[in-house]
Amino acid sequence: MQAPAPALSMAASGPAAAGPWDGLRALCGPGPWVPRLAAPGLCRVCRGPARRGCARCFQCELHAQSAPGLLADAVAPAAYAVKGSQLARDLWLYKSGRPGSGAAGARLLPLLLVFLHDHGPRVWRQAGMARPSHACVVPSGRGRDGPHPLQALAAPYLALPWLGLRPRPGGDPWARSLDVARFSAGPRVTGAEVLLLDDTWASGASAQSAALALKRSGARAVAVVVIGRHVPAGGQAGRGSIGWGGDHG
Repeated sequence: MQAPAPALSMAASGPAAAGPWDGLRALCGPGPWVPRLAAPGLCRVCRGPARRGCARCFQCELHAQSAPGLLADAVAPAAYAVKGSQLARDLWLYKSGRPGSGAAGARLLPLLLVFLHDHGPRVWRQAGMARPSHACVVPSGRGRDGPHPLQALAAPYLALPWLGLRPRPGGDPWARSLDVARFSAGPRVTGAEVLLLDDTWASGASAQSAALALKRSGARAVAVVVIGRHVPAGGQAGRGSIGWGGDHG
């Protein structure tokens, strides 16, 4: 049986921490991890494929033009979910309720916690915060009952109060466009510095619509952390095993 993950303090920093964190890093596997620094052919926002010579991919450029000043202050995918990979399968399976969903969640949890522990301080700085004051999860567009599976997975290990986001009635659960009216934020948002968690990023429309709802409700800063950035097989994004150290994260 896998040992319980340690509780995560948002003030924790440094990939050199030993003990249980080394054990969790060993569970994370060989990658491919998302580069920390921008590179030719990668979007500087989501680290997905971008046309050479373009700073952002088409979707992130469209979002930036549609809602300037209201998007997430930082976007940090932990790993590439290459089509057909174990990670891509786990990101679907863990919230499906099907056989194997628990094991899929157990594989995803160390990846998320280690990324937050080792690279969270960099993400907070990029978002203009010392550390998050609250956590939130991007809601399922289908409006599932109860807490989102990602919140259920992460909440026992994050020493943060949780903010609520709800899909607005009548929205398209499969929409791939930024939508100012997709989500509504609950109370206690004003002045919050939010860690906004999502399991997957394809177009980024859901996460950025959630960030937009938080900002419009008064959040001071929003840092999006995504477990898996979906990418096609064979492209530059997702190629090779990058690892946790050096200029990558």
